[in-house]
Amino acid sequence: MSGHSKWHNIQGRKNAQDAKRGKIFQKLAHDLYVAAKAGGADPEMNASLRLVVDKAKAANMPKDNIQRALDKASGAGGAKFEEVTYEGYGTAGVAVLVEASTDNINRTVSSVRNSFKHFGGSLGTSGSVAFQFDRKGYLVIDRSENPDLDEDTILEAALEAGAEDVQTSDEAFEIYTEPSDFQTVEAALTEAGYQFADAEVSMIAQNPMAISDEDREKLDSLVDELEENEDVLAVYTTAED
Repeated sequence: MSGHSKWHNIQGRKNAQDAKRGKIFQKLAHDLYVAAKAGGADPEMNASLRLVVDKAKAANMPKDNIQRALDKASGAGGAKFEEVTYEGYGTAGVAVLVEASTDNINRTVSSVRNSFKHFGGSLGTSGSVAFQFDRKGYLVIDRSENPDLDEDTILEAALEAGAEDVQTSDEAFEIYTEPSDFQTVEAALTEAGYQFADAEVSMIAQNPMAISDEDREKLDSLVDELEENEDVLAVYTTAED
């Protein structure tokens, strides 16, 4: 893994998003969907899902929102949702990946395409930007909330749990796994008493690129609009904050 700190780069957007309850619920809905897809929609039989459900309840996420995310993953109620990834370019040539789950492909692709157009971007073809990302399990331990933890302790615990890599910065310990090992590593470290500021299977940009403040504003607006789409699960970019 490169020395680039994903956690450092997402803090600005995360702080802005956390000020908006809808953004918190969107992130939780994504995590619920992913956990249910990976290990089943029954929290009693899926430890990772149970953790996300507990987070959702702690954030006062409405029960209907929680159930809707689980139904999407399980296909309950006869709804047939298809997972699809859209690839495109934002301002300054930044690569953008959009993961969605939809029961109407035409509606979703039209909406996503329009969002790109609104902010000077363009929707690309399949495979046009995906090669610039790696899918990894990603867990973060915030050092400000765990001042007594040291790098050697975290490294040993993470590697014993099956993690692939640990990156240390002043702000956090960032733990990376293969996607297939994510739930196992998360469960093992949780059982060992570690708490995470973030835990997800994510797309990690291989070579994050610096952009101007003006381009950042346009890109953030594009990402915000995409994330407000009910069909969208997650948005990833190659921009560096």
